[in-house]
Amino acid sequence: MSEPTRYAARTLIALAIAAAFPLHGAIAQETQQPAAGSDTASDVVVEKRQPGQLEQVIVTAQRRAENIKDVPMSIATVKGEKLDVLTSGGQDIRFLSGRSPSVAIESDYGRTFPRFYIRGLGNTDFDLNASQPVGLVMDDIVQENPMLKGFPVFDVDQVEVLRGPQGTLFGRNSPAGVIKFDSAKPVFKTEGYLSAGFGKDRVRNIDGAYNIPVSDTVAIRFSGQSQHRGDRVHNDRPTGTRDFEGYKDNAARLQVLVKPTANFSALFNVHGRDMDGTATLFRANILKKGTNDLVDNFDYGSYPTDGINEQHLKNKGASLRMRWDLPGITLHSITGYEKLDFFSRADVDGGYGASYAPPMGPGFIPFLVETADLIPNHKQISQELRAESSTKGPLQWIAGVFYFKEDIQIDSISFNSLAPGNPQNPNYATQEQNAKSWAAFGSLNYAINDRLKVRGGVRYTSDKKDFVAQRIETTGRSYHELSDDSTNVSWDASGTYVLTKDTNLFARIATGYRAPSMQGRLNDLSSRPSMAGAEKVLSYEAGIKQDLFDRRARLSATAFHYRVKDKQLTAGSGSINMNQLLNADKATGQGVELDIQANLSDSLSATFGSSYNDTEIKDASLFVLPCGGGCTVTNPVSFVGGSRVALINGNPLPRAPKWQHNFTLKYSTPVANGEFYAFTDWSYRSSYNFFLYEAVEYKAKDLLEGGLRLGYKWGDGKYDLALYGRNITDEVQSVGAIDFNNMTGILNEPRTYGVQFKMNF
Repeated sequence: MSEPTRYAARTLIALAIAAAFPLHGAIAQETQQPAAGSDTASDVVVEKRQPGQLEQVIVTAQRRAENIKDVPMSIATVKGEKLDVLTSGGQDIRFLSGRSPSVAIESDYGRTFPRFYIRGLGNTDFDLNASQPVGLVMDDIVQENPMLKGFPVFDVDQVEVLRGPQGTLFGRNSPAGVIKFDSAKPVFKTEGYLSAGFGKDRVRNIDGAYNIPVSDTVAIRFSGQSQHRGDRVHNDRPTGTRDFEGYKDNAARLQVLVKPTANFSALFNVHGRDMDGTATLFRANILKKGTNDLVDNFDYGSYPTDGINEQHLKNKGASLRMRWDLPGITLHSITGYEKLDFFSRADVDGGYGASYAPPMGPGFIPFLVETADLIPNHKQISQELRAESSTKGPLQWIAGVFYFKEDIQIDSISFNSLAPGNPQNPNYATQEQNAKSWAAFGSLNYAINDRLKVRGGVRYTSDKKDFVAQRIETTGRSYHELSDDSTNVSWDASGTYVLTKDTNLFARIATGYRAPSMQGRLNDLSSRPSMAGAEKVLSYEAGIKQDLFDRRARLSATAFHYRVKDKQLTAGSGSINMNQLLNADKATGQGVELDIQANLSDSLSATFGSSYNDTEIKDASLFVLPCGGGCTVTNPVSFVGGSRVALINGNPLPRAPKWQHNFTLKYSTPVANGEFYAFTDWSYRSSYNFFLYEAVEYKAKDLLEGGLRLGYKWGDGKYDLALYGRNITDEVQSVGAIDFNNMTGILNEPRTYGVQFKMNF
């Protein structure tokens, strides 16, 4: 047995022993009817909370409203005050990174194109049709394209993180897990909030919601967010873009709930986003050779460049969720539509100067790479029809069908700001991808007795993808077609055992599937597109969920192991801005996850999360091109076809830290006619490789970041005025890189601070 497995086993055994001697407290229960427009298929049993007890957490991870303790999988939530704190500085969706065990989020595009990782499984592909093994579901609609996944988080009831394969009920490319966002829904009363924040770098953040009951059968909820930041990085050269890292990011959502009878509801949702800003800054020669340290006298606010940097994203969508409650059965129809328009241009070489010019700027830059990637055409439609039981018997079931269609065009254009005529010549590459998928799924839940409940699910999926890649140059044109049809059967089996009134044990085995991927960012007329075949995951996990100290504390612990067959990976070119898709024979992962919440006293509460993920690529013949030169490769090196390559067998998956911890502590006390509070939050992650190969310079350092919020609430919590700080220790390091040969790094966000006022009504 490996050391991580022994560690996981010891952890769960210790927790199980502790669970056998729980502290019992009388907890009354009451029955609550499902909220209008919710996914609740039957009445929800809600426990009455006594003073000092933790709030019960209700999730819809299995498409039914359930107590999180009864769900047989590793799952975590983020909601309420913690969401307010983490987004107080205007952070985009990456604020969730490290705030839940085994979850990481990063981007090479700034506020757009977030890349998600759960238990080390993710995808470093930077092409605009990249698929990800982490599914993102927003208001029951799968968000497939990476640009859709970055929609701002505002007026959200709850974020659910479902770890492990979700191949049956959320089967659209989710072998690593699902992150699920549920917006606050319209209710039949007048309510709302308004929040305004101002901070460093001319930050201005405003968001709010207004809920109106139009009649006894119609309610409307409008919510919106506007985020602005001034430029904080300057180019002293006379060429190229002069100022960077400012943005204007506006988004809104309108929901209309129509409930003409007690048994039928229809929820309309229209939403959109309009973002203007700058792309990620690729900073040349900022890493010391032979280390992962930033160069001496590094200046975050300076970026000499000869290129243009700009980014624009517009997306809009709509959905209709209908629900019929019939005797013994509930029917659902979920229709979704999404469309986006994207443009991003950046100086990818990270500065200025070229091999044919004197070495200038931030060190020698041996080539010019300035590109723009854009999505001029995109459309996604999805439809789900689902039926589920709503009886009180021991057997419950869900069955449904799902249809998905996406059409996307991607253009990649080359620029040269030192030569006349842009775009150049013109030389460009274009990709067109048409994807269709349909699935049939079902699950059964059966209560064998009062203590033991078992669940099994299955999903059949059929995927078809047609792909065309072209390279257009003044000297000619290349044209390539790829096509693939694939099918898969995913399944899972799980069980929950009630050890005591306060303690549940669970176990789960599940499979997951990701459809084949295709890429065609052609660099010249001789380039060819690449394709990676479908990957399949088999995962095992077991754990414990326990209420402690008369529900003043809650604990969840999980041990897991998975293996991925034909793992899809993305390799860089080593010298040019290209991707190459490939499959590894196998990848494995194992580890443990721990979530703890506690009310330590009437004035002090805390949370702690931790995860250990040990991942490994297993393919003795797999090699990739390392950086074109300059970096210190630590993997075995060989030569294939005259090219220097790195053998990556045994390497961990990229961007997969072994250790992650998060911690929050809140203190509050009555002052005058209100409440003073202090809230601090911290996240830690260990180092990870930027790429598939290992190099000293391309390995992230350990990172500890913290936040602080000091505030005062009054008017029975109606008003809240607070000072906030994010990354308060101002830790700045390289968290990503471009796989070239000029030590080009990508940095994390520096320290920010400000003031925020929120009013509820």
